[in-house]
Amino acid sequence: MSEWRTLRRSTTSPTACWTSSATTAIPCRGAAEVAAVAVVEELGPVRSGLLEVGRLEIDVVVVPDRGSVKLTVERDARITATVPAGLDTARLIAVVRSRRRWIYDKLEERTEEAALRPDKEFVTGEGFHYLGRSYRLKIVDEAPVPVGLVHGRLLLRRDCLDHARDDLIAWYRRRGSVWLPTRVEPWAQRMRAPFHNIAVRRLGYRWGSCNREGGVNIHWAAMQLPSRLIDYVLVHELAHLHKRDHSPEFWSLVGRALPDYRERRDQLDQFGALLWLPEPVTSSK
Repeated sequence: MSEWRTLRRSTTSPTACWTSSATTAIPCRGAAEVAAVAVVEELGPVRSGLLEVGRLEIDVVVVPDRGSVKLTVERDARITATVPAGLDTARLIAVVRSRRRWIYDKLEERTEEAALRPDKEFVTGEGFHYLGRSYRLKIVDEAPVPVGLVHGRLLLRRDCLDHARDDLIAWYRRRGSVWLPTRVEPWAQRMRAPFHNIAVRRLGYRWGSCNREGGVNIHWAAMQLPSRLIDYVLVHELAHLHKRDHSPEFWSLVGRALPDYRERRDQLDQFGALLWLPEPVTSSK
């Protein structure tokens, strides 16, 4: 799931016009872009990587068994396109241009969300969420571990202040590694998902991911969510073990497990926009 990176957006509103292609109608803004389209058409099938479409930069991910183009504006305002193998580059550009207004609207939403996101300080009294509840931070001189939850207070050892961010993230990961396995197993059995294992990772700007070997990954920040919203993230990823896309069949799987998934999805968008989620500085491992 679709918050955290500063976005610079041009105030110039794009004006669409159209030029004909042998295969599709492609929107453009002028002769230079028409020439660019001709060059793109010569490139043939789209490849994974960065694609520039006007002022937009699109991260392209080619998925062999995907049947359609999926555009997503990530929480950090990155734009990703998940596409089937063999898709013509010109066709992808046409899709992006046809959704340009929607993309700009989503970019504006992400900018507003980023402005609302709290900037946490590691001082006594600051609040941090765990499983939907806010716990006050307390800086202590002595403790057996850098971060711990004791009698309803989140304790941070004073000598760890210089790397408090990483210590707290590590604490969320440890808690998730204990809590999530027992939480996901009943859902996996109920959905008959080919589930193998679960891990808590740094996932950039995604709540979760999965792989063909039955592995499910959950973002450490999800441990701040209420348990019912974590359930939605789990069910979403387990459904992907059956269906890799977001087709009607995929949402049918989600709906059978969680009849109120739309409500939970909306709550995830609202709650997630207010969580502590610092800018990632290291790659996931």
